[in-house]
Amino acid sequence: VQLQASGGGLVQPGGSLRLSCVTSGFNFDYYAIGWFRQAPGKEREGVACISSSADDNTYYTESVKGRFTISRDKAKSTVYLQMNSLKPEDTAVYYCNAAPIKPLWWGQGTQVTVSS
Repeated sequence: VQLQASGGGLVQPGGSLRLSCVTSGFNFDYYAIGWFRQAPGKEREGVACISSSADDNTYYTESVKGRFTISRDKAKSTVYLQMNSLKPEDTAVYYCNAAPIKPLWWGQGTQVTVSS
C-alpha cells in the first residue's frame, strides 16, 4: 500500500496550492481518504476527508471550511486538496491516509509553507 502526497511548496498569504495524493495497493473506491497536517511543535490534525466512491461526501475541519476543497479521481486513484486563501497558520507538512487512519499507511508528506 502506498499513499504519496505531493504538490506542496512556498506560497504567499492569500495564494493557492493543489496537493495530490496518489494511491496504490488497495481498493481505492472502498476507502474514505483524508488529508492531515502537522505543524512544528503541534500534533497531527485532520484537515479534510472524502468518503468512499459510493457517495463522495466531504468533511472539513472548521479552520479550512470555505477555503479548501477535497476531491477524488477514481480513474487515477488520486485524491486532491485544493487550498485557496492560504494563511501562515496553514504552514505544515501535509499527509494523506485512509479515514479512519491506518498507521502503516503514512507516507512522507509534502511541506506547505505560507509566508511573505
